[in-house]
Amino acid sequence: MKQIAPLAALLAMLAACNGAPPSTTANSMTSAGATEPAADNIAAATPSAAPTSAASPLPGASAGQGDRDYAGRWIGVEGTYLNVTPTGPGTASLEMQYDLDNKGTYPATVTPAGLRFTRKGKTLVLRPSDGNATGLKWLAGKKDCLTVTSGEGYCRA
Repeated sequence: MKQIAPLAALLAMLAACNGAPPSTTANSMTSAGATEPAADNIAAATPSAAPTSAASPLPGASAGQGDRDYAGRWIGVEGTYLNVTPTGPGTASLEMQYDLDNKGTYPATVTPAGLRFTRKGKTLVLRPSDGNATGLKWLAGKKDCLTVTSGEGYCRA
């Protein structure tokens, strides 16, 4: 009898540490190893199906012009770069060093195709692309880029 008392106390202590056995009722948070949240926790655990607002390519840009964030610094090759600064709804300023000898600042408009601007009398578009599409071996393999033409492109640093 003396040996049973300590065993009973040990079992009681282990039961207290483990807590109550899992419930199998429908309102339990988990049952029999399931990891599904209880019904009252589903709203907090599940992201909403639709976003509350459409993302803008530039702050203040109109919806329907894409969901890309163009703002910031983009790096090209051999010292070329592009800085995109928002200037208003759907507009931006492009400061660019686009080859070894030429740089300038150009107003741009956000379009579904990309950032449209005029340089030296020619209308151009900075189109979202990857590094391979720029045609520049130093940007190959990059994922987040903008391409004007093959041989002129910029990627996120």
